Amino acid sequence: MILRAFRSACAALCLALGAISAAQAAEPTGTWLTQNGDAHIRIAKCGTGMCGTIVWLRDPVDPTTGEAPIDMRNPDPSKRGRKVMGLRIFAMTPDNNGAYSGPIYSTDDGNTYPAKITLRPDEYLEIQGCSGSVCGKELWRKVE
Repeated sequence: MILRAFRSACAALCLALGAISAAQAAEPTGTWLTQNGDAHIRIAKCGTGMCGTIVWLRDPVDPTTGEAPIDMRNPDPSKRGRKVMGLRIFAMTPDNNGAYSGPIYSTDDGNTYPAKITLRPDEYLEIQGCSGSVCGKELWRKVE
């Protein structure tokens, strides 16, 4: 009787540890290539959520200025001189469905959009965002 209870407890512990390992493996941490291939975004834990930072640009020099690209479309004039490289574009919190949601900043147009990131079973990261009632998505591929 005691042996059966011990085996059940061991089995439950193994299942719990396996679930924890699977959950940790399913986090979207790492470096991701954007769908159009123009940037790498490094996703790392920040608190209980995930943060995304631009760590590589296909075009590291702005051809019009000969300098590193800056956040010139930002609606806040005090931020328009900051470099795009190293810019944190999101800090998202986990939701109840295994995804992370929160605002994401687009350096393309200087706008911030409500978004959600989800690690798909095929190892792509799906980014969904909306502007008003119009929503779209793109897939990022892991590069490391």
